[in-house]
Amino acid sequence: MKLSLPRLATVCFTLGLLASSASAALSTAEMQLGNPALKSIGPLAFGPDGVLFVADTKSAAIFAIATGDTTAATDAKALKVEAINQKIAGLLGTTADQILINDLAVNPVSRQSYLSVSRGRGPDALPVLVRISRDGQPEVVALDQVKFSKAELPDAPSDKPVAPGARGTNPRQESITDIAFLDHRVVVAGLSNEEFSSTLRTIPFPFKTVAGGTTVEIYHGSHGRFETRAPVRTFVPITVGQETHLLAAYTCTPLVDFSVGELAPGAKVKGKTIAELGAGNRPIDMIVYQKDGKDFLLLANSSRGVMKIGAGNLAAGERIEAPVKDIKHEGMSFETLADWKGIEQLASLDPTHAVVLAKGDGGALNLVSMALP
Repeated sequence: MKLSLPRLATVCFTLGLLASSASAALSTAEMQLGNPALKSIGPLAFGPDGVLFVADTKSAAIFAIATGDTTAATDAKALKVEAINQKIAGLLGTTADQILINDLAVNPVSRQSYLSVSRGRGPDALPVLVRISRDGQPEVVALDQVKFSKAELPDAPSDKPVAPGARGTNPRQESITDIAFLDHRVVVAGLSNEEFSSTLRTIPFPFKTVAGGTTVEIYHGSHGRFETRAPVRTFVPITVGQETHLLAAYTCTPLVDFSVGELAPGAKVKGKTIAELGAGNRPIDMIVYQKDGKDFLLLANSSRGVMKIGAGNLAAGERIEAPVKDIKHEGMSFETLADWKGIEQLASLDPTHAVVLAKGDGGALNLVSMALP
């Protein structure tokens, strides 16, 4: 879901930029050659050298896949692909209403976009990885003979659908809600099978073993209580001073700051709620970028548009630990971008542009690049 990452001095750049400038290349020598046999496909994140990390919630696993997409882009090029969902449906021999686009990631080296796609709408939907060239042409990425490795989560929730008519969904679907690559580690958000199930974990890459996650607790102002079961919906790594943090967004919509240094296996960490951005809303995706020497966060939401938040004063933000009533927001201020409408996915393309998946006319989804505001 994203390509954002710390860089520069105070709160910094995008994950894509750090990945592309990593001085030590990630080796794929320990990967195996074959078919990763994905059972599902969800959140995506790129590391260096064209390595794509793919979340498979049904398997409760993260796959590292060597895409071979390592040719650097030499110039900036605008992207505009109208009705990309219809084009992908045609590739897969089906109709647009029978596919779901789950996530978007951009390779920071080639600047080609990748989409995780489900062919079908039910539990038997087929996972498909689609690449969009810089010229806007979609193609299915063949996974039958690729180099890959796998990291299985040791404490994933049960893969048992909720009874018909009951509230909720199969808890396994939220075993992985978002991922990012950070300094030779994959950071994973989701739910575990523990009593306090909201979890963040870091998995060293190349994959060896996977330790238990860190239980995370937050104060949800609009609910007026501490919560340990609500999963992080989307997050981004940032740097505050000399320390790496995660900014995480939850449903309804608290924005919470976590220190990466505290994410030890088996630990329990209380996040710092720095903003309440309004109830009745689901955060979708976020990126961090810099413009005119200042740092900003873009947060795409299901019902509140895309918010632009100044990220330069995170360290000074006050902790929210009291109920937030009868107001739309509290804490960090934001601007809702009127021109960024219907955004369903968001990823960094380069230092001055993002790629978005946006709703168009008649149910079409358009994949376009946009100048960062």
